[in-house]
Amino acid sequence: MVIGTLVLRLQVPGSESLKDKRQVVRSLVARVRRTFDVAIAEVGDQDLWQAVELGVACVSNDARHADEVCQKVLNYVGADGEALLVDSRFEIVRL
Repeated sequence: MVIGTLVLRLQVPGSESLKDKRQVVRSLVARVRRTFDVAIAEVGDQDLWQAVELGVACVSNDARHADEVCQKVLNYVGADGEALLVDSRFEIVRL
């Protein structure tokens, strides 16, 4: 079993409150989940208005497939207009 993990750090410059930020995060998370069939959740920076940290996981039997899916998620989130991609970290875990 292979698990592709991706940590994304985003900035939501238009957010003026946690409510604004949560709306953007909920929308983005739902779209990524629906489009790529991956596990995704907000894993950090929950109390900051403009910062978002998301964790993404893709389980597969092939490392290349997990890498491709995570790269597609990265490109999709990077092209999103509501949040700016600041940093990302990708890792493959083999079990």
